[in-house]
Amino acid sequence: MKSLPDPGTNSDIALLRPAVISKMTWRLVPLLFFLYVVAYLDRINIGFAALQIRSRFHLTDTSYGFAAGVFFVGYVVFQLPSNMILERIGARRWIAVLMVAWGIISSCMIFVRVPWQLYVLRFLLGTAEAGFFPGIVLYLKSWFPKATRARTVALFAAAGPVSAVIAGPLSGTLLDLHQAGLAGWQWMFLLEGGPAVLLGIGVFFYLTNAPKEAYWLSSEERTWLVHTLLQESETPQFRNRNGILKIFTSLHIWLLVAVYFGLNCAGYGITFWLPSLIRSLSGVSTFAIGFLSAIPYAAALIVMVLIGAHSDRSGEYRWHITGPALLGALALVSAGYSSSVTGLVAAISLAVVTEFSIMGPFWAFSTTIEPQYAAAGIALINSVGNLGGLVGSYAIGALRSSSTGFRNGIVSLGLALGTAGCLALLVRTQSQRLACERSAPGAVAM
Repeated sequence: MKSLPDPGTNSDIALLRPAVISKMTWRLVPLLFFLYVVAYLDRINIGFAALQIRSRFHLTDTSYGFAAGVFFVGYVVFQLPSNMILERIGARRWIAVLMVAWGIISSCMIFVRVPWQLYVLRFLLGTAEAGFFPGIVLYLKSWFPKATRARTVALFAAAGPVSAVIAGPLSGTLLDLHQAGLAGWQWMFLLEGGPAVLLGIGVFFYLTNAPKEAYWLSSEERTWLVHTLLQESETPQFRNRNGILKIFTSLHIWLLVAVYFGLNCAGYGITFWLPSLIRSLSGVSTFAIGFLSAIPYAAALIVMVLIGAHSDRSGEYRWHITGPALLGALALVSAGYSSSVTGLVAAISLAVVTEFSIMGPFWAFSTTIEPQYAAAGIALINSVGNLGGLVGSYAIGALRSSSTGFRNGIVSLGLALGTAGCLALLVRTQSQRLACERSAPGAVAM
């Protein structure tokens, strides 16, 4: 086996580390952040399209909820195969393929004429996007040392609420565009799907697959980075049969799956239905609906950073999940009984803020449950938990009635979020479980 060059003395490392991390951050993170903004926009813009297409295609509340949520069926089914392909052919080529694919699929929404075509395209969109987020997380893991990885992933993941802030005014404006024989919703899908295709082509030429190929780092910097990552390398957990069995039989992992399921029920249920909720209580323009829809996510972007930082400083995760979840549940119940746009937006804003603020502590907490199999555990939680997006979006439509409107659906999301918070209190880290075993009556000292 070929040995690596000596990365240098401790003083050399002290100088190299911040310089290399800074170069990688500025080279990779802004692009990946922008890619995720585009991905999330193409995922959620159906909520704004619904303002026009529901009457055009005679979509019932239930059928629209299914159309929005069927995205997650494709997302869950193809997540693991997509990641396996990424490992085989490299991030540069596979991320480029995914982006071009979902951009084309999103743009093809302009050809929808009957509901089943919408269902198929939403399923295919989920299939194309399935490997993006987890693929980028794996990609960042292959570049950034452990000590800087959480911060880097957090910077990337912040694109979610940023995209939701952009989506409101942008989609609301495009819905008013009626030119060249195309309706506003068609222009929205076409113009919001196009950037994914163009960026996908750009990714193929710009993204670097691995540190050893990073020509934009000096030879000395590449040597240090490759050496550091090799020292931290771990055996792929998906190839460890005992690890997979441990994850699938862990009660605490499945509790976290249930927690994440509840979070996604509430989060995506709100996202896909918020424009329709606002319209049901007002006669404002599509641009105003877009602007009002952005308010909750702008607030969430600030608070999620503060809550995440507080959780890191305190080292406490469980109550940083449960507390916001219960507060968000109360906010959703309040939103369900709101009869004004102001009250609805205020209550929904609080619910969105709490839901997003949970994400940082939740993912940090998930790595402490079975730490030696963390990657496999996170994959299971992410894939199965995302089905909550289907259930949440479907539930609001299915539970809407002529007498109570959206109330039952919104309250059901609140119950899902509150239940998720309560279940988080039952989860124990591996160190806590070992401590309980050692203190149990009859335990034998080793």
